[in-house]
Amino acid sequence: MAPRDKPEMQSRRTPAVKEVDILWITGGLSCDGDSVSVTAATLPSIEEVALGAIPGLPKVRLHNPVLAMAVGDEFMEPFWRAAEGKLDPYVLVVEGSIPNEKIKKEGYWAAYGTDQKTGQPIPTCDWIDRLAPQATAVVAIGTCATYGGIHAMSGNPTGAMGLADYLGWGFRTKAGLPVVNVTGCPVQPDNFMETLLYLLYQLAGLAPVIPLDEALRPRWLFGETVHDGCDRAGFYEQGDFAKTYGSPKCLVKLGCWGPVVNCNVPKRGWMDGIGGCPNVGGICIGCTMPGFPDKFMPFMDAPPGSMLSSSSVKLYGKPIRALRRITQRHLNQEPKWRHPGSSLDTGYRPPRPH
Repeated sequence: MAPRDKPEMQSRRTPAVKEVDILWITGGLSCDGDSVSVTAATLPSIEEVALGAIPGLPKVRLHNPVLAMAVGDEFMEPFWRAAEGKLDPYVLVVEGSIPNEKIKKEGYWAAYGTDQKTGQPIPTCDWIDRLAPQATAVVAIGTCATYGGIHAMSGNPTGAMGLADYLGWGFRTKAGLPVVNVTGCPVQPDNFMETLLYLLYQLAGLAPVIPLDEALRPRWLFGETVHDGCDRAGFYEQGDFAKTYGSPKCLVKLGCWGPVVNCNVPKRGWMDGIGGCPNVGGICIGCTMPGFPDKFMPFMDAPPGSMLSSSSVKLYGKPIRALRRITQRHLNQEPKWRHPGSSLDTGYRPPRPH
């Protein structure tokens, strides 16, 4: 961003890059749930980005097999050109966990497209090897792509992992950026689109380098816990816990990991501010965390340490609730001077005559 630009002029500047392609690979181990989730985004919507409705952005060409009109070779054409070094700049988005193709005896775990010379499927890992080093930015969307997700749990036969595990946590794009992890199972739609928007503004020269935490998540989205933004947090503070599902109280004793999970879904909601796991009565199972799912299982059991913390809270929670009820009753009564009588009991009084 030019330091002397006034805010109202920044969006009118010609972007540093006029056009950019988004190459979105869904060939990892996944359910395409992140692509589907993103269609619900509103801040911004994927349509607004793709149709150029947001000032200051370069022209965006989106190539996602779930959302694209093109099919077959026509759809794959920009991927071929990028692999040959004939497409620049582009943002690589990877959806789905990355299998370890080195541990199999034959075949492949995951593939994307067909080799035009051999007619054989191209392993997804080969695409990542070809495209990631030449990309301006590389984004892992969803928990499978970021940290391996369900497919990477103990005992899986594929050796699945996250994109940063595969490329290396020290990987940098040609623009000097690490992998950007936008996690969630599936990803919260506005979290991803807001991150993509940030990267596009950075590409256009209108934003500083994207701030990431140690797990490579956008810091402003994942800097707080589920508990910090949960509308049930007040019940925890008062030591008032749900014993059955359907209760509006704190869900920690039913297995909720909210106090330690980095996620903004309760505060942001799911679609247009509505929904989100604890907001609709569901426990947090930690799907935005690198340790998911193994470190959060069994999902329905109370987290380790929750018995101690909830018991400690109860020691002062019960008397606090009692004291607050006393104060509440007091505050629910009007002051005594509000009456239709002939005397003024408070406020301005005219001076008495001498």
